[in-house]
Amino acid sequence: MKAHTKETQATMTPEKSLQYLKEGNIRFQNNLKVHRDLLEQVNDTSDGQFPFATILSCIDSRVSAELVFDQGLGDVFSVRIAGNFVNPDILGSMEFACKLAGTKLIVVLGHTSCGAVKGACDDARLGNLTGMLAKIKPAVKAVSEPHNPSLRNSSNIEFVDNVSAKNVQLTIERIMEESDVLAEMQNSGVIKIIGAMYNINTGAVTFYD
Repeated sequence: MKAHTKETQATMTPEKSLQYLKEGNIRFQNNLKVHRDLLEQVNDTSDGQFPFATILSCIDSRVSAELVFDQGLGDVFSVRIAGNFVNPDILGSMEFACKLAGTKLIVVLGHTSCGAVKGACDDARLGNLTGMLAKIKPAVKAVSEPHNPSLRNSSNIEFVDNVSAKNVQLTIERIMEESDVLAEMQNSGVIKIIGAMYNINTGAVTFYD
């Protein structure tokens, strides 16, 4: 498969971009990767890049966006930070990716058994990690069940995964609230912003669309 060009990027819509990722994840789950000559793609993208999607995901070593969506060089912008939340720098990166570089889709990709979410649930404290986990704690508070404090921690994986899903939702809300550029593009249909969850046990991505 060839790397995307300016011409092929121009044919991509938000819906088509989402379909590409869905089909790629199905290939990943079935170990049916598209054949790519990566060195050829290095050469093809040496004069420019024309990705169709921007993916915000966790730094977790099991959740490489390019792998789980079976994409090659030049296909997606990959933004990775523990807990897949946003800050001004990440929002600026996304604005560049969509407004200037032409991607048509933003995916906020959470995952099951997320270590950063577990740390937020447990109120973990360690150096700069303390401040980072504070960005995820609104999602912990937003998940009302269970009420029993002894069950609202990392030992309760169902609770952890519910917090991960809520964190994806709140991250999308923050994108819309804190980036006028991306909100305008979403509202006008130029891009689509969508949440998703990767299951570390099955390799499947569930999209919240």
